[in-house]
Amino acid sequence: MQRNKELLAITHLSQLLDLVTVIGGFVAPLIIWMIKKDEVEGMDEHGKAILNFRISMFIYALLCIPLILFFGLGILGFILLGIFYFIFPIINAVKATNNEAPNYPFSIRFLE
Repeated sequence: MQRNKELLAITHLSQLLDLVTVIGGFVAPLIIWMIKKDEVEGMDEHGKAILNFRISMFIYALLCIPLILFFGLGILGFILLGIFYFIFPIINAVKATNNEAPNYPFSIRFLE
């Protein structure tokens, strides 16, 4: 099993495809993880962290929708989620190139 830091970083950065497509930021890391999890050292850990983050952020976005009715709290939630969506993939891509474990705060661990 080989360690491919560049592929790990690309997997994290592929989440930013949501800026161009609607669902590409979920599908691309999922496909990379499914294909390479047994071949690349660390891919299973990083892939699960990414998918847990993406699923968690989707749930938080769904929770923000009814909160819009309550003094616009949902809008603030969407702004924070947008910041998280943009910053944490970049931070974790840098961590992957430095052989560090991924860390996505506020992620619910669906995949262990």
